[in-house]
Amino acid sequence: MTTQQPSVSISMPGSRGHASCPAGASACGRRLILSIHDVSPKFVDEVDRLLHLAAPIVGARSCAMLVVPDHWGEAPLVPGSAFARHLRRWADEGVEMILHGWSHRDDSRHDGAADRWRARMMTAGEGEFLGLGREEAKRRLDMGRTLLEQLLGRPVTGFVAPAWLYGEGARAALADSGFEMAEDHMRVWNPVTGRVMGRGPVISWASRSRARIASSLLFARIAPVLLARQQLVRIALHPGDVHVPALVRSIERTLRHFAKDREVVRYADLH
Repeated sequence: MTTQQPSVSISMPGSRGHASCPAGASACGRRLILSIHDVSPKFVDEVDRLLHLAAPIVGARSCAMLVVPDHWGEAPLVPGSAFARHLRRWADEGVEMILHGWSHRDDSRHDGAADRWRARMMTAGEGEFLGLGREEAKRRLDMGRTLLEQLLGRPVTGFVAPAWLYGEGARAALADSGFEMAEDHMRVWNPVTGRVMGRGPVISWASRSRARIASSLLFARIAPVLLARQQLVRIALHPGDVHVPALVRSIERTLRHFAKDREVVRYADLH
């Protein structure tokens, strides 16, 4: 697959850098984490646009990138490729790199009614780790981490499941593989020790239908009130967001609100 070279440079004038603490952040007790999901050669232009949107507000070095090794089997990360070099440069400049599944595609059969509902209603066939058994989940985790560490030249200790959906097999495999951080819709935790490192809902946007666009815009609008007392706020951006102008405006407004009086940190800072 031929990919366009991203034009973004992480070293941007006026970026905050890592773990900045604005005035009024209550001695840095109130925190904000920003993540960009589905980082893949398939979405190189969209990742570029998201970085340019976020960098002037939160500082580009403070974000996390959730990297998919082979998105839907169509966009493999290839050692030595232009995109692999960009990932390594971003990591060298301070961007936190998190493993985000292997393919991001749900190819499991779901036996339980609850899992079938979650697979159908909460994602468009992308809950890859929801139905995996322990052995297969561990195989994909280990394979993905090995590839990312090869590309980045540094350890990868965090994992976020596609669509934030985990089955029992995935949860057990995360502990088996020694991952030190995982998150779902409502919390961040250490899979090895079980310790919860942060609580509260993720603010994210949905672009695949008018109804989902409307509901995500509504939640983003009321989030400043709902999460005003929340110590940790997490904001997650996806490639599809950049194609809907209303979502882009909402993202910028939401980032500016929460960044003005919170310390912008990385997942590693929660340990």
